Amino acid sequence: METKSYSPGFEGVIAGESAISSIDLERNRLLIRGYDVVDLCEHCRFEEVAYLLIYDDLPTVSALFNFEKQIRHRRGLSDYVLELLHRAPARSHPMALLRTAVSALALEDANADDRSPEADRGRAIELLAKIPIIVVTGHRLASGVEPIAPKDEYSQAANLLYMLHGIEPGEQEIKAMDVSLILYAEHGFNASAFTARVVASSLSDFYASIVAAIASLAGPLHGGANEKAMEMLSQIGFADKAEQWVLDALAAKRKIMGFGHREYRTGDGRVPIMKAIGRNLAALLNNTKWIEIADVVEQTMDREKGIFPNVDFPCSYVYYMLGIPIQLYTPIFVSSRVTGWAAHIIEQFAHNRLIRPAHIYNGPSQRNFVPISDR
Repeated sequence: METKSYSPGFEGVIAGESAISSIDLERNRLLIRGYDVVDLCEHCRFEEVAYLLIYDDLPTVSALFNFEKQIRHRRGLSDYVLELLHRAPARSHPMALLRTAVSALALEDANADDRSPEADRGRAIELLAKIPIIVVTGHRLASGVEPIAPKDEYSQAANLLYMLHGIEPGEQEIKAMDVSLILYAEHGFNASAFTARVVASSLSDFYASIVAAIASLAGPLHGGANEKAMEMLSQIGFADKAEQWVLDALAAKRKIMGFGHREYRTGDGRVPIMKAIGRNLAALLNNTKWIEIADVVEQTMDREKGIFPNVDFPCSYVYYMLGIPIQLYTPIFVSSRVTGWAAHIIEQFAHNRLIRPAHIYNGPSQRNFVPISDR
């Protein structure tokens, strides 16, 4: 009998080939189409990275102008989708509402079965434009306040903050949001990207793959980690309580959210740039509370377990300082990661084979059938 090996959670299993991103484990670097993500954060806006993911290369000045023009043109929501957001129960989870709204967008695409790369790139731009509008509009309606229309002259990062708060965001705040969107845009064969590829491999449509990816990202072990990390920091409350809180949590074998990573072994290269953004924001706001708590948590985890923070940890308190409600952290993650998902879907379809792994059966070898009258 053939012997099969098994790796729980597919850890270490090669599940495919991709030219989209890679993790340089020797240097703890994330490369997006060959570019170091730190360089992209320092020299690009999120829209340039979105273009890089969707079109395989960084844009020229004219290409970026046309790309942003397309985004601005597609930001509006139809009456049908707006009615859906209006009629959703106020208690609806933002991720459930988002996946429902994205699924509804599929009904408005008369050519949803066209799986050409250009058609799917157009859908990627459509969702890049509309998902932030859906997220913030749904939140404001659930909060009992009127939605705020986006401004054409604003970037994706600036519009997110403006539509959420109704005031013009400052330069440092826009930079913080922009960097977070770049860092969250793509990260290899993670759970949600792989989910999107599995669905796409069956030749299902683009929207179905994105909806499945959203459902995967909703889990607290994936996209929800930043929400849980901020809830943890809020529970700790003060820097002088942080060390004992972590020690008690470790003693109780509770998971410390925002720490460790399946891929990185000695550190997440995205963390330093997000931490620097957090310190800049704290100085701007003249409030270092969350930085101080986070530093103690990080030092304690390093000393006790040798475990490092992942990007969700600093992103959690950066978003909090930006005034973003915790329940919107993961939907905003989607506003960025949709670009990476789109790249994976397009790549999967270009060299497609149905993803159908084998498994090891561990049930009974054989059971004798018993008629219902004798059971």
